[in-house]
Amino acid sequence: MADEEDGGTRLTAAEIHENIIGPGEKELTRPSASLLWSALASGLVIGFSFIGGGFVASLTAPAYAHAAFAAVYPLGFILVIMARSELFTENTLVPVVPFLERRDANTFRRLLRVWMLLLIGNLVGAAIFGWALARTPVVEPSLHAELGRLAAEATSGSFGRTVYAGVFAGWLIALLSWLLASTHATGAQIALIWICTAPIAALRFKHSIAGAVEAFYRAASGGAGWGEMLGGFVAPAVIGNAIGGVLLVALLNHGQVAADRAEGQRPLAPKESRRERHQRREGGRKT
Repeated sequence: MADEEDGGTRLTAAEIHENIIGPGEKELTRPSASLLWSALASGLVIGFSFIGGGFVASLTAPAYAHAAFAAVYPLGFILVIMARSELFTENTLVPVVPFLERRDANTFRRLLRVWMLLLIGNLVGAAIFGWALARTPVVEPSLHAELGRLAAEATSGSFGRTVYAGVFAGWLIALLSWLLASTHATGAQIALIWICTAPIAALRFKHSIAGAVEAFYRAASGGAGWGEMLGGFVAPAVIGNAIGGVLLVALLNHGQVAADRAEGQRPLAPKESRRERHQRREGGRKT
């Protein structure tokens, strides 16, 4: 009973933090080929968010098309995360925590290596998926009008606006990684993925990898130039996602755990026993 009263029925922030450190350490030491293959798979699979959302939106009245797209948008994320593939945006939290623990140059170099490999693999996979979707008969020709509209809508906006919207998408994905470390239940994990990724589409935030599929589809279908999509959408979305994930989740959540840890190292006042407390009260009454 005492343990339940002290710790509650949920994991503490410190326990979630510990669940992240182990995988983060492994991530920093994974072979480059392993990271690239996993990232390539993620870049390909995340494209099902675009296809699935576009298909449902095409069947829905225009007034509800965006809501329908947002409801199905988590599909690619569910497939990627449950298959344990690697997204760059997830890794703005997991391998960052070991770096925040050590704060040394060697760990920072390994962190940059992980980010670079995952970003390359993700974007290559997204480019392949986007090109194949635009240039080969993956879907019915009638669906391309809706996909083109969605891609143009998702990848429009100024550089600064895309960075800003990317901050919120990165925040949600890194927060998702933190929440996933709090449970082993598959159903709960799927629910968390949906809860954290549907708002990205619903609120028109910018996710660099899922959005890259839309950007590359738009370029491959002739709706925009490849340079325009890379420099005008992918680059600012990556910057925004990194800021949101590192500053608003990794740094803040690590900070609370570090503060709790420092507080726990301070000497505590001796705990008064029940008998001593009773004697003090009786003495107060007599006086």
